[in-house]
Amino acid sequence: MMPPRTSTPGTRRAAATALAVACGLALSACGSSDDASSPGGSDKGGSTTVTDATGAKVQVPAAPKRVVTLSEMDLDSALTLGVKPVGLTAGRGQKGAPGYLGAQAAGIPVVGAVTGPDIEKVVRAKPDVILAGQLADEQVLAQLKKIAPTVVTIGGDKSWKDSLTLTGQALGKSDEAKKFLADYGTKAAALKKDLGAKAGATVSVARYSAKGTAVMQQGVFISDVLGDLGFKRPGIQNKKGEGHSTPISDENLKEIDGDWLFIGTLTSTGQDAQLLGQLAKKPAYQQLKAVRDGHATVIDGSKWTSLGGAQAAVSVLDDIRKAMVK
Repeated sequence: MMPPRTSTPGTRRAAATALAVACGLALSACGSSDDASSPGGSDKGGSTTVTDATGAKVQVPAAPKRVVTLSEMDLDSALTLGVKPVGLTAGRGQKGAPGYLGAQAAGIPVVGAVTGPDIEKVVRAKPDVILAGQLADEQVLAQLKKIAPTVVTIGGDKSWKDSLTLTGQALGKSDEAKKFLADYGTKAAALKKDLGAKAGATVSVARYSAKGTAVMQQGVFISDVLGDLGFKRPGIQNKKGEGHSTPISDENLKEIDGDWLFIGTLTSTGQDAQLLGQLAKKPAYQQLKAVRDGHATVIDGSKWTSLGGAQAAVSVLDDIRKAMVK
Protein backbone atom coordinates (compact mmCIF):
# COMPACT_ATOMS: atom_id res chain seq x y z
CA MET A 1 0.00 0.00 0.00
CA MET A 2 1.36 3.41 -1.01
CA PRO A 3 2.06 6.08 1.64
CA PRO A 4 -0.39 8.99 1.91
CA ARG A 5 0.06 12.13 -0.16
CA THR A 6 2.87 14.54 0.74
CA SER A 7 1.66 17.32 2.99
CA THR A 8 2.81 20.89 3.52
CA PRO A 9 4.38 22.04 6.81
CA GLY A 10 1.08 23.76 7.65
CA THR A 11 -0.87 20.59 7.00
CA ARG A 12 1.54 18.58 9.11
CA ARG A 13 1.12 21.07 12.00
CA ALA A 14 -2.66 20.81 11.66
CA ALA A 15 -2.49 17.03 11.68
CA ALA A 16 -0.25 17.10 14.74
CA THR A 17 -2.69 19.40 16.52
CA ALA A 18 -5.59 17.13 15.59
CA LEU A 19 -3.70 14.14 16.92
CA ALA A 20 -2.99 15.95 20.17
CA VAL A 21 -6.65 16.87 20.57
CA ALA A 22 -7.71 13.29 19.85
CA CYS A 23 -5.27 11.97 22.43
CA GLY A 24 -6.46 14.51 24.97
CA LEU A 25 -10.04 13.32 24.45
CA ALA A 26 -9.18 9.64 24.73
CA LEU A 27 -5.87 9.01 26.43
CA SER A 28 -6.49 5.31 26.76
CA ALA A 29 -6.85 5.00 22.99
CA CYS A 30 -3.58 6.78 22.29
CA GLY A 31 -1.20 4.56 24.17
CA SER A 32 1.31 2.21 22.64
CA SER A 33 0.09 -1.18 21.48
CA ASP A 34 3.17 -2.75 23.07
CA ASP A 35 2.00 -2.35 26.68
CA ALA A 36 -0.51 -5.15 26.35
CA SER A 37 -1.15 -7.95 28.80
CA SER A 38 -0.99 -11.65 27.98
CA PRO A 39 -2.20 -12.67 24.47
CA GLY A 40 -5.91 -13.35 24.27
CA GLY A 41 -6.54 -12.39 27.90
CA SER A 42 -8.72 -9.61 29.27
CA ASP A 43 -7.56 -7.18 31.95
CA LYS A 44 -9.60 -5.43 34.64
CA GLY A 45 -10.04 -2.37 32.44
CA GLY A 46 -12.32 -4.17 30.03
CA SER A 47 -9.74 -4.73 27.35
CA THR A 48 -8.31 -7.74 25.61
CA THR A 49 -5.08 -8.48 23.79
CA VAL A 50 -4.91 -9.80 20.26
CA THR A 51 -1.93 -10.78 18.15
CA ASP A 52 -2.32 -9.13 14.77
CA ALA A 53 -1.20 -10.31 11.32
CA THR A 54 2.30 -8.89 11.85
CA GLY A 55 2.76 -10.74 15.15
CA ALA A 56 2.32 -7.54 17.20
CA LYS A 57 0.32 -7.76 20.42
CA VAL A 58 -2.36 -5.07 20.50
CA GLN A 59 -4.54 -4.19 23.49
CA VAL A 60 -8.05 -3.32 22.36
CA PRO A 61 -11.35 -2.59 24.14
CA ALA A 62 -13.25 -5.77 24.92
CA ALA A 63 -16.28 -4.42 23.05
CA PRO A 64 -15.25 -1.59 20.69
CA LYS A 65 -17.93 0.97 19.89
CA ARG A 66 -16.21 3.12 17.26
CA VAL A 67 -14.38 1.08 14.64
CA VAL A 68 -12.56 2.46 11.61
CA THR A 69 -11.87 0.05 8.74
CA LEU A 70 -8.99 0.77 6.37
CA SER A 71 -9.60 -1.92 3.74
CA GLU A 72 -12.51 -3.45 1.86
CA MET A 73 -11.93 -6.74 3.67
CA ASP A 74 -12.05 -5.02 7.07
CA LEU A 75 -15.33 -3.34 6.16
CA ASP A 76 -16.77 -6.64 4.95
CA SER A 77 -15.62 -8.44 8.11
CA ALA A 78 -16.96 -5.80 10.49
CA LEU A 79 -20.38 -5.69 8.83
CA THR A 80 -20.47 -9.50 8.71
CA LEU A 81 -19.93 -9.56 12.48
CA GLY A 82 -22.67 -7.03 13.13
CA VAL A 83 -20.47 -3.97 13.67
CA LYS A 84 -21.09 -0.83 11.61
CA PRO A 85 -17.86 1.17 11.38
CA VAL A 86 -17.62 4.92 11.89
CA GLY A 87 -15.14 5.29 9.01
CA LEU A 88 -14.16 3.33 5.91
CA THR A 89 -11.72 3.54 3.02
CA ALA A 90 -13.12 3.57 -0.50
CA GLY A 91 -12.95 0.29 -2.37
CA ARG A 92 -10.69 -0.31 -5.35
CA GLY A 93 -12.09 1.74 -8.22
CA GLN A 94 -14.93 3.02 -6.01
CA LYS A 95 -15.83 6.38 -4.48
CA GLY A 96 -17.10 4.65 -1.36
CA ALA A 97 -17.82 1.13 -0.19
CA PRO A 98 -17.83 -1.71 -2.74
CA GLY A 99 -21.21 -2.01 -4.43
CA TYR A 100 -22.14 -5.30 -2.78
CA LEU A 101 -21.79 -3.62 0.64
CA GLY A 102 -23.37 -0.32 -0.39
CA ALA A 103 -26.67 -0.66 1.47
CA GLN A 104 -25.08 -1.89 4.70
CA ALA A 105 -22.37 0.78 4.57
CA ALA A 106 -24.72 3.69 3.81
CA GLY A 107 -23.82 6.80 5.77
CA ILE A 108 -20.35 5.67 6.86
CA PRO A 109 -17.83 8.50 6.23
CA VAL A 110 -14.93 7.80 3.86
CA VAL A 111 -11.60 8.31 5.63
CA GLY A 112 -9.20 7.17 2.94
CA ALA A 113 -8.59 5.31 -0.31
CA VAL A 114 -6.75 2.23 -1.54
CA THR A 115 -3.57 4.33 -1.52
CA GLY A 116 -3.88 4.96 2.22
CA PRO A 117 -5.85 6.65 5.00
CA ASP A 118 -6.37 10.37 5.43
CA ILE A 119 -5.02 10.78 8.96
CA GLU A 120 -7.02 13.92 9.74
CA LYS A 121 -10.28 12.20 8.74
CA VAL A 122 -9.39 9.18 10.85
CA VAL A 123 -8.87 11.49 13.83
CA ARG A 124 -12.25 13.13 13.28
CA ALA A 125 -13.92 9.69 13.33
CA LYS A 126 -12.77 9.30 16.99
CA PRO A 127 -12.18 5.52 16.74
CA ASP A 128 -11.52 3.27 19.70
CA VAL A 129 -10.10 0.60 17.34
CA ILE A 130 -8.59 0.86 13.86
CA LEU A 131 -8.58 -2.18 11.58
CA ALA A 132 -5.63 -1.50 9.29
CA GLY A 133 -6.04 -4.23 6.69
CA GLN A 134 -2.71 -5.01 5.03
CA LEU A 135 -1.18 -1.59 5.69
CA ALA A 136 2.58 -1.96 5.88
CA ASP A 137 3.81 1.65 5.91
CA GLU A 138 5.48 1.97 9.32
CA GLN A 139 5.19 5.77 9.43
CA VAL A 140 1.46 5.66 8.73
CA LEU A 141 0.97 2.86 11.24
CA ALA A 142 2.82 4.91 13.87
CA GLN A 143 0.46 7.83 13.25
CA LEU A 144 -2.59 5.57 13.50
CA LYS A 145 -1.39 4.02 16.76
CA LYS A 146 -1.35 7.50 18.31
CA ILE A 147 -5.05 7.78 17.53
CA ALA A 148 -6.32 4.37 18.69
CA PRO A 149 -5.21 0.72 19.03
CA THR A 150 -4.42 -0.40 15.50
CA VAL A 151 -4.72 -3.99 14.31
CA VAL A 152 -3.20 -5.16 10.99
CA THR A 153 -5.79 -7.76 10.01
CA ILE A 154 -4.54 -9.17 6.70
CA GLY A 155 -1.50 -11.43 6.46
CA GLY A 156 0.81 -12.05 3.55
CA ASP A 157 -1.44 -14.78 2.17
CA LYS A 158 -4.43 -12.38 2.15
CA SER A 159 -6.67 -15.12 3.55
CA TRP A 160 -10.15 -13.72 4.12
CA LYS A 161 -10.89 -16.56 6.54
CA ASP A 162 -7.89 -15.78 8.75
CA SER A 163 -8.68 -12.08 8.56
CA LEU A 164 -12.28 -12.66 9.64
CA THR A 165 -11.08 -14.78 12.57
CA LEU A 166 -8.63 -12.08 13.68
CA THR A 167 -11.21 -9.34 13.26
CA GLY A 168 -13.61 -11.37 15.37
CA GLN A 169 -11.01 -11.43 18.15
CA ALA A 170 -10.40 -7.68 17.83
CA LEU A 171 -14.10 -6.81 17.95
CA GLY A 172 -15.13 -9.29 20.63
CA LYS A 173 -17.04 -11.30 18.02
CA SER A 174 -15.11 -14.57 17.85
CA ASP A 175 -18.21 -16.75 18.17
CA GLU A 176 -19.88 -14.92 15.30
CA ALA A 177 -16.80 -15.37 13.12
CA LYS A 178 -16.65 -19.10 13.84
CA LYS A 179 -20.33 -19.52 13.00
CA PHE A 180 -19.97 -17.63 9.73
CA LEU A 181 -17.02 -19.75 8.65
CA ALA A 182 -18.88 -22.94 9.50
CA ASP A 183 -21.91 -21.78 7.50
CA TYR A 184 -19.69 -20.82 4.57
CA GLY A 185 -18.10 -24.28 4.61
CA THR A 186 -21.55 -25.87 4.51
CA LYS A 187 -22.63 -23.69 1.57
CA ALA A 188 -19.40 -24.34 -0.35
CA ALA A 189 -19.74 -28.10 0.16
CA ALA A 190 -23.36 -28.04 -1.01
CA LEU A 191 -22.46 -26.06 -4.13
CA LYS A 192 -19.57 -28.38 -4.92
CA LYS A 193 -21.93 -31.36 -4.68
CA ASP A 194 -24.52 -29.69 -6.90
CA LEU A 195 -21.87 -28.80 -9.49
CA GLY A 196 -21.17 -32.48 -9.97
CA ALA A 197 -18.63 -33.01 -12.75
CA LYS A 198 -18.40 -29.25 -13.24
CA ALA A 199 -16.60 -28.98 -9.91
CA GLY A 200 -13.49 -30.15 -11.76
CA ALA A 201 -13.90 -27.56 -14.52
CA THR A 202 -11.21 -25.10 -15.55
CA VAL A 203 -12.23 -21.58 -14.58
CA SER A 204 -10.73 -18.20 -15.48
CA VAL A 205 -11.40 -14.91 -13.71
CA ALA A 206 -10.49 -11.66 -15.41
CA ARG A 207 -10.97 -7.93 -14.99
CA TYR A 208 -11.52 -5.75 -18.05
CA SER A 209 -10.83 -2.03 -18.38
CA ALA A 210 -9.76 0.54 -20.93
CA LYS A 211 -6.20 -0.66 -20.33
CA GLY A 212 -7.11 -4.20 -21.39
CA THR A 213 -7.51 -7.51 -19.59
CA ALA A 214 -5.98 -8.55 -16.27
CA VAL A 215 -6.28 -12.00 -14.68
CA MET A 216 -6.46 -13.07 -11.06
CA GLN A 217 -3.64 -15.42 -10.08
CA GLN A 218 -3.08 -17.40 -6.88
CA GLY A 219 -2.74 -15.66 -3.52
CA VAL A 220 -5.85 -13.51 -3.88
CA PHE A 221 -9.38 -13.79 -2.53
CA ILE A 222 -11.18 -15.18 -5.57
CA SER A 223 -8.61 -17.92 -6.15
CA ASP A 224 -9.16 -19.14 -2.58
CA VAL A 225 -12.93 -19.34 -3.11
CA LEU A 226 -12.52 -21.19 -6.41
CA GLY A 227 -10.10 -23.57 -4.70
CA ASP A 228 -12.75 -24.37 -2.08
CA LEU A 229 -14.93 -25.63 -4.94
CA GLY A 230 -12.23 -27.74 -6.54
CA PHE A 231 -11.96 -25.70 -9.73
CA LYS A 232 -8.81 -25.84 -11.85
CA ARG A 233 -7.18 -22.68 -13.20
CA PRO A 234 -5.56 -22.36 -16.63
CA GLY A 235 -2.09 -21.07 -17.45
CA ILE A 236 -0.56 -18.38 -15.28
CA GLN A 237 -3.60 -18.43 -12.98
CA ASN A 238 -2.06 -21.50 -11.38
CA LYS A 239 0.83 -19.37 -10.13
CA LYS A 240 1.06 -16.60 -7.57
CA GLY A 241 1.23 -13.17 -9.16
CA GLU A 242 3.46 -10.27 -8.24
CA GLY A 243 0.51 -7.93 -7.73
CA HIS A 244 -3.20 -8.14 -7.09
CA SER A 245 -3.94 -8.76 -10.77
CA THR A 246 -1.79 -9.48 -13.80
CA PRO A 247 -2.23 -7.71 -17.17
CA ILE A 248 -2.43 -10.00 -20.19
CA SER A 249 -2.33 -8.97 -23.84
CA ASP A 250 -4.94 -9.98 -26.40
CA GLU A 251 -2.27 -12.05 -28.12
CA ASN A 252 -1.86 -14.13 -24.97
CA LEU A 253 -5.52 -14.52 -24.03
CA LYS A 254 -5.30 -18.19 -24.99
CA GLU A 255 -3.38 -18.62 -21.73
CA ILE A 256 -6.60 -18.02 -19.80
CA ASP A 257 -8.72 -20.28 -22.01
CA GLY A 258 -10.83 -22.63 -19.92
CA ASP A 259 -14.25 -24.22 -19.60
CA TRP A 260 -15.72 -21.13 -17.93
CA LEU A 261 -14.85 -17.44 -17.88
CA PHE A 262 -16.00 -14.94 -15.26
CA ILE A 263 -15.15 -11.39 -16.23
CA GLY A 264 -16.13 -7.94 -15.03
CA THR A 265 -15.07 -4.38 -14.38
CA LEU A 266 -14.58 -2.58 -11.10
CA THR A 267 -17.69 -0.54 -11.84
CA SER A 268 -19.77 -3.46 -13.10
CA THR A 269 -22.93 -4.43 -11.26
CA GLY A 270 -22.79 -7.97 -12.59
CA GLN A 271 -25.64 -7.18 -14.99
CA ASP A 272 -23.57 -5.46 -17.68
CA ALA A 273 -24.62 -7.42 -20.78
CA GLN A 274 -22.93 -4.82 -22.95
CA LEU A 275 -19.51 -5.99 -21.76
CA LEU A 276 -19.94 -9.48 -23.20
CA GLY A 277 -21.22 -8.01 -26.43
CA GLN A 278 -18.18 -5.76 -26.61
CA LEU A 279 -15.76 -8.58 -25.93
CA ALA A 280 -17.50 -10.96 -28.33
CA LYS A 281 -16.49 -8.64 -31.17
CA LYS A 282 -12.81 -8.93 -30.32
CA PRO A 283 -11.08 -11.72 -32.31
CA ALA A 284 -8.97 -12.70 -29.31
CA TYR A 285 -12.10 -13.37 -27.22
CA GLN A 286 -13.90 -15.12 -30.08
CA GLN A 287 -11.21 -17.79 -29.95
CA LEU A 288 -11.83 -18.64 -26.30
CA LYS A 289 -13.65 -21.91 -25.63
CA ALA A 290 -15.73 -20.43 -22.81
CA VAL A 291 -16.98 -17.66 -25.11
CA ARG A 292 -17.80 -20.07 -27.96
CA ASP A 293 -19.64 -22.42 -25.59
CA GLY A 294 -21.67 -19.66 -23.98
CA HIS A 295 -19.86 -20.15 -20.67
CA ALA A 296 -18.74 -16.54 -20.21
CA THR A 297 -20.42 -14.64 -17.39
CA VAL A 298 -20.17 -10.97 -16.44
CA ILE A 299 -19.56 -10.48 -12.73
CA ASP A 300 -19.15 -7.57 -10.33
CA GLY A 301 -15.41 -6.93 -10.49
CA SER A 302 -15.42 -4.91 -7.28
CA LYS A 303 -16.54 -8.09 -5.51
CA TRP A 304 -14.76 -10.84 -7.46
CA THR A 305 -11.51 -9.14 -8.45
CA SER A 306 -10.73 -6.87 -5.51
CA LEU A 307 -9.66 -7.60 -1.93
CA GLY A 308 -12.82 -9.53 -1.08
CA GLY A 309 -14.09 -10.70 2.27
CA ALA A 310 -16.62 -12.87 4.05
CA GLN A 311 -19.82 -11.58 2.47
CA ALA A 312 -18.09 -11.37 -0.89
CA ALA A 313 -17.22 -15.07 -0.63
CA VAL A 314 -20.83 -16.12 0.00
CA SER A 315 -22.04 -13.85 -2.80
CA VAL A 316 -19.50 -15.40 -5.19
CA LEU A 317 -20.90 -18.84 -4.34
CA ASP A 318 -24.34 -17.55 -5.30
CA ASP A 319 -23.02 -16.13 -8.58
CA ILE A 320 -21.37 -19.43 -9.47
CA ARG A 321 -24.53 -21.37 -8.64
CA LYS A 322 -26.59 -19.15 -10.95
CA ALA A 323 -24.08 -19.46 -13.78
CA MET A 324 -23.13 -23.12 -13.58
CA VAL A 325 -25.84 -25.14 -11.83
CA LYS A 326 -28.79 -25.88 -14.06
